[in-house]
Amino acid sequence: MPLIPVLDDQNLVDLHCSKAVCVGRNYADHAAELNNPVPIEPLLFIKPESALLAFTQDLPVDRQHAVHYELELTVLIGHTLRAATAAEAEDSILGIGLGIDLTRRDLQAILKDKGHPWEKAKAFDGSGIITPFVPLEEMPPLSDIGFSLMINGERRQQGHSSQMITPIIDLLVHASEYFTLNPGDIVFTGTP
Repeated sequence: MPLIPVLDDQNLVDLHCSKAVCVGRNYADHAAELNNPVPIEPLLFIKPESALLAFTQDLPVDRQHAVHYELELTVLIGHTLRAATAAEAEDSILGIGLGIDLTRRDLQAILKDKGHPWEKAKAFDGSGIITPFVPLEEMPPLSDIGFSLMINGERRQQGHSSQMITPIIDLLVHASEYFTLNPGDIVFTGTP
């Protein structure tokens, strides 16, 4: 996905997305819904570039697995972050968007039971759907962003960034301790 859509001028920004860094269980209600403990620190995993799909592209339907959708705020990284400070993390945000993290829940349960990695269930092709990004300066404060998912006129999910266990800036700082975040990389911040 070499061109990232940003809504400020309807033009594409020429950035190469090498990966999406995702966080699991960043909302207490979602952890409880799945009967999982709230983690002590962010639970990070990676989706490769091949997992990312623009929301305007066709999504292949997977009829072999129980696929669940999770709406999340996403962060587009504008410059390299490695072992970043909070100020560096905030300065690196090029835009905020929405993403849908698709999960093959049945396969994930099998993998978890065996103590295996989750990539087959969380990082398959097309498992990370992204919208265009809104420039940070056009957004409300990062701690005050509401979002929801409507399907056929019915609200299926809603959340608010104030409900995050690890706020966006702290999440970027933490992720940059383990993974270099490059310009064009996307961070999925967890689902409510």
